[in-house]
Amino acid sequence: MTFRQITLIDQEIMREGGRDLTSPTRRIAACGVLANPFAGKPPIDDFSALIDLSVQAGEVLTARALAALAPLKPRGYGKAALVGTAGDLEHGASMIHVRIGLAMRRGAGGGPALIPGNAKVGGAGAAIDIIFGGLEDAWDYDAMDTMTVSIADAPRPDEILLAVAFLGGTRPNARIKGAAQAQVAQVVREIRGG
Repeated sequence: MTFRQITLIDQEIMREGGRDLTSPTRRIAACGVLANPFAGKPPIDDFSALIDLSVQAGEVLTARALAALAPLKPRGYGKAALVGTAGDLEHGASMIHVRIGLAMRRGAGGGPALIPGNAKVGGAGAAIDIIFGGLEDAWDYDAMDTMTVSIADAPRPDEILLAVAFLGGTRPNARIKGAAQAQVAQVVREIRGG
């Protein structure tokens, strides 16, 4: 596995919505640009090569992101793939939805909650949103956040930009209260007639 480049994006937010934050929010994304071995080729149904590549790349990117976030511990995490225009959306989906989360969880020391992921096809310089969810608790509303990443020269048509991201702290000035897990479960039971 060879990266053409790795870009680390470090956002520290100190003020949001006209208010200073009591403690800064840190968003760190490690973005790796890799050759897409299936770009420009007939459609495939066996994605094992891309899935394996995502685990290897995920280990490197996770280590970089967490080192940049230190000494903060991650509260949220997310992942994204931006597939170059000669590739297939499913190439990106296979890299973020199957096994990269294992590398992210190993690096972060846990994280049972589902890791939000986003994939799309785009040209060099296209932006993609990385959606954060709670690392330990999927119902941690304060860890639900978004970070937009873009790299001027990536992905080229035959590349994939793969990103892993971690959130230190909470969403800037987080103060909403959402439905409790039990409330949502009750609504789902009612909808299903149970």
